[in-house]
Amino acid sequence: MSVFAFFSGGAPQAATPAEPRIRMPESRARVCAIALVLAIGTALASCQTMVRPAVLAAPPLPPPAPLILAPPPPPPPPARMDQPNFYRLRNTAAGVIPARVALLLPLSSPSAETRGVAEALERAAELAVFDSKATDILLMPRDDGGTPEKAAAAAAKAINDGAEIIIGPLFAQSVTAVAPIARARNIPVIALSSDRSVGGNGVYLLSFQPETEVNRIVSYAARTGHNNFAALVPRTAYGNKASLAFRDSVMRAGGRVATVQSFDEKAELVGIPARNAAQSGADSILIGEGGAMLQAIAPALAIGGAATRGVKLLGTGLWDDPAVAQEPLLAEGWFAAPPPASFRAFSDHYRMVFSAPPPRIATLGYDAVSLIALLSRGQPFERYTDAVLTDPNGFSGVDGIFRFRSDGSAERGLAILEVSPNGFAVVDPAPKTFPQPGF
Repeated sequence: MSVFAFFSGGAPQAATPAEPRIRMPESRARVCAIALVLAIGTALASCQTMVRPAVLAAPPLPPPAPLILAPPPPPPPPARMDQPNFYRLRNTAAGVIPARVALLLPLSSPSAETRGVAEALERAAELAVFDSKATDILLMPRDDGGTPEKAAAAAAKAINDGAEIIIGPLFAQSVTAVAPIARARNIPVIALSSDRSVGGNGVYLLSFQPETEVNRIVSYAARTGHNNFAALVPRTAYGNKASLAFRDSVMRAGGRVATVQSFDEKAELVGIPARNAAQSGADSILIGEGGAMLQAIAPALAIGGAATRGVKLLGTGLWDDPAVAQEPLLAEGWFAAPPPASFRAFSDHYRMVFSAPPPRIATLGYDAVSLIALLSRGQPFERYTDAVLTDPNGFSGVDGIFRFRSDGSAERGLAILEVSPNGFAVVDPAPKTFPQPGF
């Protein structure tokens, strides 16, 4: 029987002859029929009870996950107001809230050279206050001893004395120690370290940074026809930064890196790295070194054949030293640095006031205070905000134009200088303005 036949009541049957039947009495037949119907009903009811699906209880719901409340964000630092204990001069007029500027420098460093640099930075800062003619600038020099611990203590004391902004420290580790103390009180820091990694989140680096200098000199060399670059860098933190910036700058300029040679800072160990760079096929070699080591590298490159092949020597701001002009083997080399005319004018001014020549870094102290004086006309305790300090138009100082990026690094408008026996000649002037976003 087919499935269709089963569910439709059975297949049709062929007709057959009628069979003889036994007749029952009518009442008995009715009783039998009723009994048959009752039996069939009972059977059907029994079948329905057996096949009815069991009603299963719903599984218990899992317990609700515990509610975890995130801690509320810390409240912003309270707005500062002038306090009676804040440092002030006796001749400060009543009602005037001076711009208190902490100057953290290693004035008591064990190193005589470091102490000399710190003294020059302090003098340059004082000179900037005088030149600005701002009567509401209160300079607060503090000795940070050249150590992170003393720098942190000096910063905390300066802030308790009412400092609105901090200039310094000079060394990267001290900047790292000062940063969280200043940040907790919403005090910006204009640091003088060249280590870009310690900048950001309220710390701005006014220093000369190798990344900016390397990018400027490589991009200029590429624009003037050089496309095969080599580099000689020391095995130091500065050399590591210069090396990374070199590779990145060459890639952006569409050039090729022939080789990067590292050396230990000993004059007798530069010969092999210099020869490898000279014989790499590069048409230009970046030397990320200055001072006595640069004087040793120049003849090593010449011995390696760089001079006879007409390889262009490139440098960073470490070349910005009058002694470099006295090395004939560096003649016609290029390096990136601030415009020299402005520094000469600053140097003459400094020498006239203090009867001594300033170190090259002294301009940082002067430019930092000049910037603070320019912004001091704002509302007390609100004049040195992040938005003000990161103005995309930038600022102008002795070392040319500069502006702070959001990561705390400084973008500078640098010139390209060429080494000559008579000093340094500008072959590509520093820009006067920064390009605006989108251009």
